[in-house]
Amino acid sequence: MSGIVRRLRPIALAVPFAVALAAPAALAQGLITTHRIPAALANEAVGEAVAACAKQGYHETSVLVDADGVTQAALWGDGAGAHAMENATSKAFTSAAYKNDTGKLVEQAKTRELSPALNRLSRLILSQGAVVIKVGDEVIGAIGASGAPGGEKDEACARAGLAKISDRLK
Repeated sequence: MSGIVRRLRPIALAVPFAVALAAPAALAQGLITTHRIPAALANEAVGEAVAACAKQGYHETSVLVDADGVTQAALWGDGAGAHAMENATSKAFTSAAYKNDTGKLVEQAKTRELSPALNRLSRLILSQGAVVIKVGDEVIGAIGASGAPGGEKDEACARAGLAKISDRLK
């Protein structure tokens, strides 16, 4: 037994050094640093989007996703239709995936063909109502809204949600 311990001891001592050396090497290989919106800010943004539309008499729902399209916060507004949560989520996901506001994507679709994936993938939707969230040039998420009578009104509510937190995104 003691022979095994003697043979394993040099390995056990070498492991921490290997890990320490691997960390800078991993960074040199191109690991990506990303930013996420804190939960408290995400909740404020969707709350403001819903409130902004409610002030105009719209029954709105809002969803904020991270840069990968994963939902971070969602609020189903009072009186919002059953479809609104899925629609707001799809708008936000599309905006994050294409790294563009959905209103701009709708305009682009009028003048050029967009990816055929918009017709095949269940979470992508070509409908106005979501805006990307950026820090500098980095897209860190998107906020979508659904429930107002028209995508331009949904987008205005999403923009109100983003405006509520934009000065704290640093």
